Amino acid sequence: MALDAESLDKASSGIDPSVATAAGMYDYYLGGTDNFASDRRAAHRVIAEAPEALLLARENRRFLQRAVRFLARDAGIRQFLDIGTGLPTQGNVHEIAQQEAPGAHVVYVDNDPKVLAHSRALKTTEAGTTGVITADLRDPQAILDHPETRRLIDFDRPVAILLAAVLHFIADDADPYGIVDRLRAATAPGSYLTISHVTADSRPRRANGLRDVYRSTRNPVTHRTREQVDRFFHGFEYVDPGLVYVSAWRPDGTSDVSPEEVWVLGGVGQKP
Repeated sequence: MALDAESLDKASSGIDPSVATAAGMYDYYLGGTDNFASDRRAAHRVIAEAPEALLLARENRRFLQRAVRFLARDAGIRQFLDIGTGLPTQGNVHEIAQQEAPGAHVVYVDNDPKVLAHSRALKTTEAGTTGVITADLRDPQAILDHPETRRLIDFDRPVAILLAAVLHFIADDADPYGIVDRLRAATAPGSYLTISHVTADSRPRRANGLRDVYRSTRNPVTHRTREQVDRFFHGFEYVDPGLVYVSAWRPDGTSDVSPEEVWVLGGVGQKP
């Protein structure tokens, strides 16, 4: 289901369709229709610089889905805090988690007002087990203290924090490691952290071209090395296979790409 511009104007405020956003561009990469012309123009520029951008988006999404399935089915997690969720698409976190564990609670968080408008229009909050809030990862306490978060998430019990393809939109001067530390400190032992993060390690020229395009959008990108991404998992113990390119994280046979083609690193760790 796509919303037209008039519906969006009525459903939300603070949306500037003239400026591309990461959420709109990601929606376009995944074949969605909930994006503006500015998102499509920026996405086309990214694809010109890095033709595998569509592949990166697809494989990152598959990684998140496999991670959620593992967390709900194998790790027994029944609470999910998905920060930087992006626009609703097929195979959303609440759909996969609740397939494996009916009644699982999910809170979606994004700072893009368009995400809130679409999520509400698509009625993701209807079941009473799923909530959507507008908040910014750079203010983790506001996320943790939000009434909807507190309604659905019991931080005295294990919770999965999902940070899929969002930390590379947090610049170094915003203290991304401190942000993750604060989220970790709020969670109970047995909780999990899932991260995917773009890197320039294997394809520096194309990754830098992507970064240059995103500088003109609302969400500039900061590349980090494998060692820098690994630092986010301080205080967590990796589950196998550790921090790898996302297509190599517990593959399910649906992808035939080599790991290095997808220069997005991903991992899942558990708080002891």
